Amino acid sequence: MRIHVADHPLISHKLTALRDINTDSPTFRRLTEELVTLLAYEATRDVRTEPVRVETPVSPADGVRLSSPKPLVVPILRAGLGMLEGMQRLLPTAEVGFLGMIRNEETLEASTYAERLPDDLAGRQCYLLDPMLATGGTLSAAIDFLVERGANDITAVCLLAAPEGIARVETDLGGINVPVTLVTAALDDKLNEVGYIVPGLGDAGDRLYGVVD
Repeated sequence: MRIHVADHPLISHKLTALRDINTDSPTFRRLTEELVTLLAYEATRDVRTEPVRVETPVSPADGVRLSSPKPLVVPILRAGLGMLEGMQRLLPTAEVGFLGMIRNEETLEASTYAERLPDDLAGRQCYLLDPMLATGGTLSAAIDFLVERGANDITAVCLLAAPEGIARVETDLGGINVPVTLVTAALDDKLNEVGYIVPGLGDAGDRLYGVVD
C-alpha cells in the first residue's frame, strides 16, 4: 500500500481545529468538508483522463477529460458521509456508492450491514472515504468488498491514520494484486486500549452528527 501524508499548512491548520474538543458539530462538519477537498487534490493525482479537443472563443485547444467509466466515490457509513461533499466539490461528475460497515467494539472486527454499489466494478477507480484509520478492520473489509466486485485501483482518503491500522491493512492486502493508496492528513502516534487513535480527534461520527443512543 502506498501511503501519502499530505503536508500543507492549510491542512495542518484545519486538522488542528478538528482535534480541538471545543469545536462544535456544525464547525466540525464544515472543516471536514474543506479538509477533504484539500486531500482530494492529492488523492486524484493519478485519476484517469483521456485527450479531448474543445473550441475556445479564439481557437481549438487540446485538453483532457475524465475517462470512462467515471471514478466511483464510496463513503463508509456513517462517518464517511461527512466527507462526501468535500470530495464531490472536486469530482462533481464522479458516481457515488455507499458501503455500510460497523465495528464490533469488543472484537474490533468490521461487518457489512448495507451496500449500494454496482455489481461490476471492473476498470473503475474507487475512492473510499473513512475519517479514521484506527484498527484497520473496517478499511480492510471495505477494500476486500470492492476488490471482490472487480475494482482494480483503490484510494482510501482518511483524516487520520494510526500505525497499527496501517500495519493491519498492509497485512490483509498481502494476497490482493490491486494497487491501493492511502491519503491522510496525519499519521498519529498509536491506538489506546479501546481502539481510539491517540491523540486523534475522538469519535468522528459523533463529532459530525452527535451521539446516537
